Amino acid sequence: MRRNPSTVVVLAGQASEGLLAAVGRSMNVSLVRPEDSDGLEAAADALRRAAGFSSPYVLVAADPLDAVAAEWRAMWEPARVAGSSEAFELRAAEALAAWRADRFELPDYYLVLAEEAGAGTGAGAGQPADFYLGPLRSVRPHRVAVVAAAEPAAQAAGLLSELGSLPHGRWWPSLEEIFRTARGFYPGALAESPDAGRATLLA
Repeated sequence: MRRNPSTVVVLAGQASEGLLAAVGRSMNVSLVRPEDSDGLEAAADALRRAAGFSSPYVLVAADPLDAVAAEWRAMWEPARVAGSSEAFELRAAEALAAWRADRFELPDYYLVLAEEAGAGTGAGAGQPADFYLGPLRSVRPHRVAVVAAAEPAAQAAGLLSELGSLPHGRWWPSLEEIFRTARGFYPGALAESPDAGRATLLA
């Protein structure tokens, strides 16, 4: 569990410059971007730097699990060979090694930028599978918030509103447990129940 005074929130999804600029103007929010490059190491570094802020909220525009999330989503794309999980397992192993080496720890919360339709599900009719709204949210529903809006101004307003109403609750389970859940999570199920959507991925 984090010991720094700020609430650290990772922003998951495609964040526009307009959204980041609007959020960065808030007096209660410090914005941390990755330096130099994208990828696991840059995101891990951004999370480490977030620990040095004292503002009420620190919003991190990078996630060490981003590649894991992308490969989990890709496993459920129609063009992907059924049961092809090698890329997911590779990215999961990389993230797990970095987490075990204390190069990063999970944020207090994830805040997901989602399409307005089907924002509460891992995938619904016409909605792609989503790692954050599916398996990650299923293990700790109160630690994954959602902003469903399309325009930067509406996204910023929704984001700031969500920051002010984040619920308390149990800390994250281990990253091993999160990845085990991801391997057995069926993306067509609702994520509100820890048992909903459990399936055998490679069956």
